[in-house]
Amino acid sequence: MATTTISDSSTSAEPISLPHDKYRGAVVEDLQLPPAFSVSANEAISRAVEMAYERDFSHIPVLNRNRRPLGYVDVTKLKEKWEAGQANPDDKVDKFMTRFVRSSNEPYKVITPLTPLADLEDFLKANIFALVTDQSRKFVLALATGHDLENFVTRRGS
Repeated sequence: MATTTISDSSTSAEPISLPHDKYRGAVVEDLQLPPAFSVSANEAISRAVEMAYERDFSHIPVLNRNRRPLGYVDVTKLKEKWEAGQANPDDKVDKFMTRFVRSSNEPYKVITPLTPLADLEDFLKANIFALVTDQSRKFVLALATGHDLENFVTRRGS
C-alpha cells in the first residue's frame, strides 16, 4: 500500500504517514452509475430476465410493495435454472431470490451517493454488489459493483 508522508516543520515530531487514496476523495455519485431498476417479488421471472438483459444488469434488487429491499436475483443463475427446466417463465421471482440478512449481528450498511468510494470498496470485499439508496433508504438509486470501482480508477487514472 503506497503512503504519502507529510512533514510539519513547526514541530519536531515524526512525519505523519497517510494511506494513498486511489479514489482521491471521490464518492459513489462520481461513479456515474446508471439508474437502478428493481422488480417486485411477485414479478414473473421471464419479465425479470428480459429487463435485466435490456439494461445489462447481472443482479436485480427485489422490493416489497412498500419498496423496501427484500433481496436480489442473480440473473445468470436464474437463466441457468430456466434453461435446465428447473424454473418456468411464469414462476415468481420470490421463489428464486436471495434474501438479504437483517439482524442485529449483521446491521444494514447504508450506501448513498455521498458514501466515499473507499468505504464502498470495503463493503464490496464481503458483498458482490451494493444497493445505493437515499439516506432514509426509501429509494434504490443504483447498484454498484467492484467492476464499477475498477472502471472508475481506470478512467480517472492513478
